[in-house]
Amino acid sequence: MPSLRLGDLAPDFEQASTEGPISFHQWLGDSWGVLFSHPADFTPVCTTELGRTAKLKDEFSRRNVKAIALSVDPLDKHLAWIADINDTQGTEVNFPILADADRRVSELYDLIHPNASATLTVRSLFIIDPAKKVRLIITYPASTGRNFNEILRVIDSLQLTEYQSVATPADWQDGDDVVIVPSLQDPELLKQKFPQGFEAVRPYLRYTTLPRQAA
Repeated sequence: MPSLRLGDLAPDFEQASTEGPISFHQWLGDSWGVLFSHPADFTPVCTTELGRTAKLKDEFSRRNVKAIALSVDPLDKHLAWIADINDTQGTEVNFPILADADRRVSELYDLIHPNASATLTVRSLFIIDPAKKVRLIITYPASTGRNFNEILRVIDSLQLTEYQSVATPADWQDGDDVVIVPSLQDPELLKQKFPQGFEAVRPYLRYTTLPRQAA
């Protein structure tokens, strides 16, 4: 099947997980979602990532984000792995891990890349909005752990720009200046949307300040 692209509807599915059967779209509800895959249980990089995700529960929750992981190993192996994650990472896994032994979800999300492995999933991460649209796809090599600060930063950017006529520049962090989208040119609308004013470095490059998002 064709690869998923940005803006595509995230495929729905029903699959077993460490928190019981998951009907994905229903489980997601009106939340944002982070779906991320792992090639196998009891792997060192993934163990650290799942521990980090558990520790970030409050950060995800205040952004209205649900996290869900996936591995092609069976449920009993997942449960044994969680015990290891909790012990070695000093946390408690507090999100579901899909047991995709039949590779149904992996096929839907194009997670089997034959040139990487004919059987194991690549380490992809998807950010999905409440309309169930794919908003970000990152695929990492097996040797490199995910940067969760970057994942949170992207979520902040997506949620800020969803309802504002702005985009976020390079290295943006919540509270930094943003840029006004070039399509917004009407002077009256600019005054209405940005009463604080803006700095026009070029006609297409206009910086403005927005309040930090609510903590």
